[in-house]
Amino acid sequence: MFSVRGRGVARLAATILASGLVATGAIATAGPALADDGAPGAGGVKAKLVSGHVTEGDDVVIKEKDGKAWPVGGGLFTMQVEGGGTLQTYCIDLRTPTKNEATYKEVGWGESSLHNNENAGKILWILENAYPKFSAEALGAKLDVDLSKNEAAAGTQAAIWTFSDDVTATPTSPDAKKLTEYLLKEAVKLEEPKASLSLSPATISGKAGEKLGPITVTTNATAKLTTAAGTPAGVKIVDGAGKPVTEAKNGDKLFFDVPAGTADGTAELTAEATTKVSLGRAFVSIDGPSQTLILAGSSDSTVTAKASASWAKKGALPAVTVAKDCAKGGLEVIASNKGDEAWTFDLKGTSYTIAAGETKTLTVPLAEDEAYKFTITGPNDFEETFEGVLDCKTATPGPKPSETPSTTPSATPSTPSTTGGTTGTTTGGGDLAETGSSNATPMIAGIAAALVVIGGGAVFFLRKKKTAGQ
Repeated sequence: MFSVRGRGVARLAATILASGLVATGAIATAGPALADDGAPGAGGVKAKLVSGHVTEGDDVVIKEKDGKAWPVGGGLFTMQVEGGGTLQTYCIDLRTPTKNEATYKEVGWGESSLHNNENAGKILWILENAYPKFSAEALGAKLDVDLSKNEAAAGTQAAIWTFSDDVTATPTSPDAKKLTEYLLKEAVKLEEPKASLSLSPATISGKAGEKLGPITVTTNATAKLTTAAGTPAGVKIVDGAGKPVTEAKNGDKLFFDVPAGTADGTAELTAEATTKVSLGRAFVSIDGPSQTLILAGSSDSTVTAKASASWAKKGALPAVTVAKDCAKGGLEVIASNKGDEAWTFDLKGTSYTIAAGETKTLTVPLAEDEAYKFTITGPNDFEETFEGVLDCKTATPGPKPSETPSTTPSATPSTPSTTGGTTGTTTGGGDLAETGSSNATPMIAGIAAALVVIGGGAVFFLRKKKTAGQ
């Protein structure tokens, strides 16, 4: 949720230096990836971070493995869903800055920093058993303490950081600390939650007279199905038995039924649902580097997913699906050709050829935090554009204070804000939100560590005042 330390500068430098995709990648004939129900899909919630400020939270002390300690504000962010609805999220990337009003996309754990985190399931347990799933009053009664909303949010965030960023996170409030200790003691691993709505694969192809598909639906709701305006007459969305369908639920297989004799063309399917997004779904920025978030609460939200089909009597029939592959540190591009001629496309200056009837998987390496945007084209006006940011790792501790130019931090405490639109009050020149990092942070960390050693119970000079609700 909150971001600290020197990775902000490193992220900015990486973004500036990254000019796009690495020119070469490893290509191999696709194995089970395309056939699996877990193949990359399209869809899910998109939401905008209301601001870089926490809306409910309190002070937390972070202790690194090397013993250094520093203060930070921990709590909930609010996000606005495209199409309607709101989300509440916690941070799972402690040292990375937030970007005001950044747009985020819902993804599975495999496309986020949770992809190799053995404690991801315990984070989900915390979300299911802490605030805001349970009220501050209910949690306080369970622990026999007088817990405010801000303390409940800070105590929950501290427990999450312990598992997401491998640190010791301790709220400064004794009551919030009791909540953190309880959550860490009781947490057990739960299974990854389902996507709110996803269609996989995102594009398919074939010949008229066939059922083109299948497209697998993954959802926690019932989705309404529609085809785009201009869909050729006779083209329908059907199930495996060929029956026309207008709704779909989790696990359903959908097909484009294209009658024989239909002129070469394309069609697009839209699935839409109103649902609460499952707790524990990860949210990554598609609008430049910004810390990774995890869902803690959801109103009813509008979710959409799209898939397209193309068909032709002869020639190449391309289809392509792209997803982040955090395990391989890049993108997985699955390109297939169900036509009777080879298909050649250009990807960032390099040409790739997919033979008739062939499917290949192209792994495109990317640097961590690298923004990407590219378009793949083919015959019959085939065109698919993909963009996003590779964000697969939590930020690591920044440089030691002695390795960073000295700056003078503000002596004025700050308070977690409930409104957006302003940048932080830290000195040092960073154009970051209050919950972001600045180049003064290493100095703050050093001073905070000294205060902990000298005073034990001393109040940190950057400690935020508790907001109303305590």
